[in-house]
Amino acid sequence: MKNETFIKYFHLLPFSGETRSKPFITAFFFLIYVVGVLINSSIITVICLEVQLHKPMYLFICNLSIVDIFYTSVTVPKLLHMLLSGNHIVSSAQCYTQLHFFFTVATAEEILLFVMAYDRYVAICDPLHYHQILCQRNCILITFGIWVVAFLNSSIYVVSALHMSSCHSNIIHQFFCDVKSLTKISCTTMKMFYVVVTSVEILIFGSIPMMGIFVSYARILAIILKMKSKESQKKIVLHLLLPYNCHHYLLWDKLIGVFHTRLF
Repeated sequence: MKNETFIKYFHLLPFSGETRSKPFITAFFFLIYVVGVLINSSIITVICLEVQLHKPMYLFICNLSIVDIFYTSVTVPKLLHMLLSGNHIVSSAQCYTQLHFFFTVATAEEILLFVMAYDRYVAICDPLHYHQILCQRNCILITFGIWVVAFLNSSIYVVSALHMSSCHSNIIHQFFCDVKSLTKISCTTMKMFYVVVTSVEILIFGSIPMMGIFVSYARILAIILKMKSKESQKKIVLHLLLPYNCHHYLLWDKLIGVFHTRLF
């Protein structure tokens, strides 16, 4: 019978072996992190300041920017600390806390992408009822519900992970605490844990949102193909793509305008 122990701390190994390029790697991740936070913070600021952007689609874009900030803030600062200090040891409490917040934002992103696809579906396929379906009250409830569901889903993950014991090692070959690395060093409750992972995550928060996104855009595509006017098709495609795929460019233009009016 294997020796099972509850791990009090973990040893993270983000890179295999010793590397002489740690200063370059540190500077690279720091630059990417700062740029990402600044860009997403700018998007949030512009949406909050500009009354014209107080619309459902920009509310969801704002939440997506918040998710992006949280995503990097959960993992990159700790990675930078390890690279600068050389201390790769994290307590179990720190590890599971990081795991909890990481899956919270990951789940929120999956649901949010589905909601954004639904927003485009209603705007194009049912424009007359758009403001009724996605009114301010409903958008606030949807946003609140996304984060509540994401938090509860992440709690299920962490509770499952807390029941795992180690019979191999406390070394995680990753730059943050993730489920795959934790399951590799565990030897108990593996079956229950994988049931939770596959049934809750892959099915409910993976397949269903992906199916909803696919159906939404398939219906939109069907409506576009039925249109005889090329001009109308072009208008619908721009209305579909610009808010989300090109929203950084649009908001950057707004950002320049806002700062220009504030400064000059």
